[in-house]
Amino acid sequence: MKVMLFAGLKEKIGQSRIILDGPGAMTAGELKQAIYTQFPSLEGDVFQVACNESFVKDDQVIDEDDEVALIPPVSGG
Repeated sequence: MKVMLFAGLKEKIGQSRIILDGPGAMTAGELKQAIYTQFPSLEGDVFQVACNESFVKDDQVIDEDDEVALIPPVSGG
């Protein structure tokens, strides 16, 4: 599954896109756990999962062909 990274996540991994090893379709919650397993440096980081340009809840099923992005909290002024 191709996953786009933004802000601090992108900086920690050193890439703006990653390929996530997995069984294909999975829930957003399972995707988060797979991210933490494959990239231990992100363990504890908080981020939202966006699928096809919409934020999704942890029980939302994501297909391997969906556009997936991990977006950390953003603050502004």
